[in-house]
Order: sequence, then C-alpha cells, then structure tokens
Amino acid sequence: MKKYTISVISGDGIGPEVVNSAISCIDAVSHKFNFSIKWEKVPAGEEALNEYGSLLPEETLTSIKKNKVALKGPITTPLGKGFRSVNVDLRKKLELFANLRPSKNIPGVKSRFSNVNLIVIRENTEDLYSGIEFKDTSQLSKKLIHLVENNSSLKIPKGSAIALKTISKSATKRIAEFAFLYAQKNKRKKITIIHKSNILKYTDGLFVSESENVSKKFNSIICDNLVVDNACSKLVSRPELFDILLCPNLYGDIISDLCSGLVGGLGVSPSANIGNKAAVFEPVHGSAPKHSGLNDVNPSAAILSGAMLLNHLNQTAASKALELAVYSVLKEKTHVTYDINPKAPASTTEMTNAIIQKIKKVKK
Repeated sequence: MKKYTISVISGDGIGPEVVNSAISCIDAVSHKFNFSIKWEKVPAGEEALNEYGSLLPEETLTSIKKNKVALKGPITTPLGKGFRSVNVDLRKKLELFANLRPSKNIPGVKSRFSNVNLIVIRENTEDLYSGIEFKDTSQLSKKLIHLVENNSSLKIPKGSAIALKTISKSATKRIAEFAFLYAQKNKRKKITIIHKSNILKYTDGLFVSESENVSKKFNSIICDNLVVDNACSKLVSRPELFDILLCPNLYGDIISDLCSGLVGGLGVSPSANIGNKAAVFEPVHGSAPKHSGLNDVNPSAAILSGAMLLNHLNQTAASKALELAVYSVLKEKTHVTYDINPKAPASTTEMTNAIIQKIKKVKK
C-alpha cells in the first residue's frame, strides 16, 4: 500500500471546518483506492502568532519541505494595516512560483455562462507582490523620490508611499515554461498572455517577450496576448475565447477571481501553488470569520483542492473520483449549503457526509 505524509495548515476563520471536510473526503477516497495518508498538522496565521509568536513558524516550513506537499485553509490578511499576507510569505519562502486556478462550470451551480473551462496560471513571486514597499514617512521613500527626480524628468509628489514592481527574465521564463508544459500535458490548445505593456513597457513588456520566446518551443499550442483591461471585458462577454491565461502576479490574482465569478463564485474554486520542491493546495476563498463555527459554509473549494492534490501525487483515479463525487452532490442540490440551495440548506457536515457516501459507491 502506497503511503503519504501531508502537511496540513488549518487556517483561520472557517479554515478548520473546510479543511477537516477535505481531509475526511480524501481519507474516504484513499481507503477506496488502497493508499493511506498521514496528516501532519502545522500552524500558520493567527493560531501560530498566539502560540509561537510567529505567523509562519520555521517548523511549518520544515514540515512542508520534508513532505513536499500540503493542504492549507484560508488565512486572514488585514486590509491596509497589520502583518503582510502569510500566503505571499509562504509562497516566496517555499518558492511556489506557479499558482494554478481552474474555473469551469459545474452542473447544479448557478452561473451566467455555460461551457466555461478556463485555467489561470499566475506567476507567484514577483510583480507588486514582491514586498518591496516603502511607507510615505520613511527615509527610503524620501531617498527614492530624490533619486528619481535627480536622474530623470519625472516628478513624484512629496509624502508618497512607494511600491516597486519587479518582473525578471528568469521568473517569467520559469512560469511560461510551466504554463506551456501544463498545456501540452493536459491537451489544452491555447495560451493568452495577459499584460499592460502599452503602459508598462519595460516590466510587462519583458513578461510578454519572454513568454513569447518560450512559446516558440511549443508549435502545437496557439499563443496570443491581450491587454488586461481588454481581457477582463472579453472574459465577461465571451469567455469561450479563452483557454489558459498566463498572468503576472497582480493581474492573475484579480483575473482568477473574475473567472471564479463566471462559474458560480469562490465557494467552488480550488487552487494549487506549485514549485520545484513543494506544492500547497488551498481553496481560493477567504477565511470568512463571520461564519466561523456556524457549520454552514460550502466545503467544495477545499475538497476540490484536495482532488488537485491527489492528482499531483499521481493518484489520478482517486482524484477524479473525488471530483465527481463533489460534482454529483452539487448537481443533486439535496445536501448542499445555503449558497447552492438557499431554500433548503444543509450544513457543512451534512454536505461533506453526502460527498463521502458518493465516494463509497464508486466502482473502481
């Protein structure tokens, strides 16, 4: 029997509830397909800060590096104050350079469109999320303003906060190769490079040119590019024009949420953060602290992230069985949470148990 050890970060707010649902479903499908998983729980976020004095303890990073794979719940990130995103820090420290976010229609989940099947592949380490930012009152901000004004004709208002956008050839080549290899392996036909190089000629211009250079090695895959605002307009009017969207960090974050909205929302949207040495799988949605402990949130995104995790472990049959079990419960709408069936909502636990019952009926 194949055995795996997987690190688990429960997360904040509703994180522990949806992660426990995912674990229960993964355990059920692993039993069905004759492999076993040992879950190694490690802290991050508010729980870790209270217990370890650190939002991302070294023990957590060590666990994921050792096991090479983790399941993670959402972690709260304060708006405009407090600590920086633990999610961003985790991706940088583990070099999880590729963010993979599929968005496709699921029968039973209300949507304005049909036959949507998109993949957003987002560079995860650079751009405005690189963390190079200076407060308006800092001496570094003042020095940067002085440096720019003394070496160019540009003027920056005094008292400005400053963030630096970084796009490198090496990171762009790495994410582009990941995207084209993913397309080749999964028989996808087209990659659209998303950018704003009409304005950001050097940074986004580099992202486009390096990605197009990589595309020349993959003649069977169509490659085009689109300015990000035009891409957003087309996505909400004709999503069928797209297949894979290759994005720098910030645009990828925004566009992936837009794509989730095309197929029913973040409650059914899984994701993966993948590097050469480790991978972390998590739902796209936030920690929703107002729903914490109410046992009423949709666990689908976390469970589908678990299906992506199993596929990453090459347990493809189990991955597909888990995915189909979730889809079957969503389609029936009998044991689903309020966001899917507001007239007769089930609890998180009831929906999870319904999915497990579907798994038990799978014929191998």
